[in-house]
Amino acid sequence: MIKNARVVSEEGLASATTLVVPVIFDNHEALVAEAIPSVLAGHALARVLDGEWCAARGLDATPGSALVWAGPEGPTLLLVSLGSSYNHPENFRLAGASAAQRAVGARVVFLLPTDGIEFPDDAAQALVEGALLASYAYKKPDGDGDFDVVAFGVPLPSVADHDDVVEGVRRGTVIANEVNWAKRLIDAPPNELSPKELAKRIAQQLGQESDVQVEIWTESKIRDERLGGLLGVGAGSAEPTRLVYAIYQPPVANAHVALVGKGITFDSGGLSIKSGEGMMTMKTDMSGAAIVMAALSIAARLRLPVRVTAIAPITENLSGGRATRPGDVVTIRNGQTIEVLNTDAEGRLVLADGLSLAVEANPDAIIDVATLTGAQVVALGDEVGALFASTDELADLLSDAGERSGEPFWRLPLVARYEKHIESDVADMKNIGKPGKAGAVAAALLLQRFTDGRPWAHLDIAGPGRADATRGYVTKGATAFGTRTLVEFLARAGASAAAAPSATDVAVDEA
Repeated sequence: MIKNARVVSEEGLASATTLVVPVIFDNHEALVAEAIPSVLAGHALARVLDGEWCAARGLDATPGSALVWAGPEGPTLLLVSLGSSYNHPENFRLAGASAAQRAVGARVVFLLPTDGIEFPDDAAQALVEGALLASYAYKKPDGDGDFDVVAFGVPLPSVADHDDVVEGVRRGTVIANEVNWAKRLIDAPPNELSPKELAKRIAQQLGQESDVQVEIWTESKIRDERLGGLLGVGAGSAEPTRLVYAIYQPPVANAHVALVGKGITFDSGGLSIKSGEGMMTMKTDMSGAAIVMAALSIAARLRLPVRVTAIAPITENLSGGRATRPGDVVTIRNGQTIEVLNTDAEGRLVLADGLSLAVEANPDAIIDVATLTGAQVVALGDEVGALFASTDELADLLSDAGERSGEPFWRLPLVARYEKHIESDVADMKNIGKPGKAGAVAAALLLQRFTDGRPWAHLDIAGPGRADATRGYVTKGATAFGTRTLVEFLARAGASAAAAPSATDVAVDEA
């Protein structure tokens, strides 16, 4: 597993085990940048390579496709495709992933030509993200390889370009390693990662930063704070419930964003029990908690000028003798009541408490993240997340952040007419809508009732939160999908607010 990336000088080529050269395709030809040395690893490298010759060896216009030249001695030479342009960050992620996956030996050196790149920092960040994310393996937590980047230019890269590459590699390393930390939490067996243990690991990770404060709420504190939804969901488990409340407060904060993440460390469905097959992946139902805490950690490590409050209600949803029954009513922190007709619709109950706490923090915007509904998977599959937002501006910012991060979201509507789907005869609302009809929408409408009219977005990642197989830089298992989107959003929120007349408007201003 590669955990380290850095920028090195051209002299660093001598000790490489794999040299990686990016190419772009034009008119069925593969083009090598002029800045790249013409002789590498004992091979004379032409500037133009025949497309048919490349394709016969696995290299084509598909980003991430590659051709391996292994000589009798010295480093392996790997040509990797960036598609048709040097200016698509997602293609750099795929190229980085391909380099990490196909590399021979422990030291990979990527030759990055800066002359054709409009934003070298973004390209370098994406490249490193792809390499480090693709190298994640749950069984191999320790890093045993290096991913180095050499910036090339004609005749040399400018000082500005070199500095941009250094900054991009730094950002990419921080982001990818924290995403991989979240993935490791999500992939952990549920008997090893109880609510108590998850809270402990989060506190240990975040406690390394001086500008971060972390509180772990025990059950007595949760009861005193009147979090009835969280307590109701956890009532059937012998494992004690927890809530993590973390704040990143930089010296200068141009905005304040609250993040709420669902933290169900195992979801059996409660008394509305799932099938055996349906439970197999339910250790990943705490993805939202891991994601929001990883986003806060990244914001702190990158020193982003935005205050972040992250809240993770954490529990198990089991069917013990004290479990919540269908028909029970729980009271959320803000006083609203919910009739629980399906105990397997538990995520919205714990999020309701989390959102109520988020409102009290008085942020400029609130975003919640959850593996929430099967309806999301039916609608959008396992590679696109569902986005609900109370304002068009917030929706646009998050959609753009997802696109830039390689994490696509599709906006779904908050249909006001469907409010009647969650009307209850005995409480303020019920926790399910009409069977088989707009289930993701009904869940989002319930959550919106706990946002006090503030700018709010809900990210339902039930499908893309885990992968059945490796694809590109997305490894099999946990994906922590949405973490990089949140970081991109936070970075732009802080930057746009700094230039705006009032920080209050940050969450709905275009960056």
